[in-house]
Amino acid sequence: MTSEYRHIPVMLQETLAYLNPKPGEIVCDCTLGAAGHTVALAERICPDGLSIGIDQDDAAIAAATQHITRACPTAQYRFLQGNFSQIDELLLKAEVVGVDCVLFDLGVSSPQLDIPSRGFSYHENAPLDMRMDPRNNTLNAAEVINTYNEADLTRILRVFGDEKFAPQIARRIVKERQTKAIETTFELVDIIKASIPAAARRHAKHPARKTFQAIRIEVNHELDVLQVGLERAIAWLNTGGRMCVISYHSLEDRLVKHVFAQYARGCVCPVDLPVCVCHKKPIIDVITKKPLYASDEEVARNPRARSACMRVCKKL
Repeated sequence: MTSEYRHIPVMLQETLAYLNPKPGEIVCDCTLGAAGHTVALAERICPDGLSIGIDQDDAAIAAATQHITRACPTAQYRFLQGNFSQIDELLLKAEVVGVDCVLFDLGVSSPQLDIPSRGFSYHENAPLDMRMDPRNNTLNAAEVINTYNEADLTRILRVFGDEKFAPQIARRIVKERQTKAIETTFELVDIIKASIPAAARRHAKHPARKTFQAIRIEVNHELDVLQVGLERAIAWLNTGGRMCVISYHSLEDRLVKHVFAQYARGCVCPVDLPVCVCHKKPIIDVITKKPLYASDEEVARNPRARSACMRVCKKL
């Protein structure tokens, strides 16, 4: 595996415990990455089980293939390139009729963060890009920064980044781009720093963190894609199948919680009706009534697990 695609799987032990994969089952990792989770799951379902992996990045699929071939030679697997919102066509291509375990490990993968040219990181100077799938997504971060009006930029930073200083940052972006297009990550970082009071910049977390998150979500339509992916994955689960979702910020987690609650809800008839007429039945059971978090020991080993939280459901 290339050094760019080494990856420490987050909350791996919790994932194995709640998905509880068994020999012969079909497992689908909707966010394959370097296959850290997938290999551990494959070891539980060998030799007759099937591991399906989905990723937008062909480099990730190549690295994952090397990893599983070396680490679990008896594994049967199909790694497919695409977005998890396309899970219907991808699982049809895999020629399965249902799956027993589904995993979503959301957020930007370590390789994407660590390769400066991808433009995700505020620690490295690079062209403003932030596309997870450059071949199929024409919208990039530079276009958002240089063409969206001040009101839309404010909305994106406030809603997707929970950025307290969204109006100030948006106003300065619009002002600066009138002189020169904003083309690099460090140019954007400088604008953000200049928009935030000095006292606020002294906090431990980087002042550009929320803005970069918000722009990345906008560029990749992450919340829309996530909702479609979750709903379609629930449809593909076999009876008794388990789904585990690891999210990294409150927007993702709220959406996961909402989708789970929607599919776990039964009768919606008014309470004064003597009998149910809606015939609505719950489709899933939410196993984790409250989200699970990475242990202190794991966070010490892998700082990227600090913001991770997990929710799990089971198909009825």
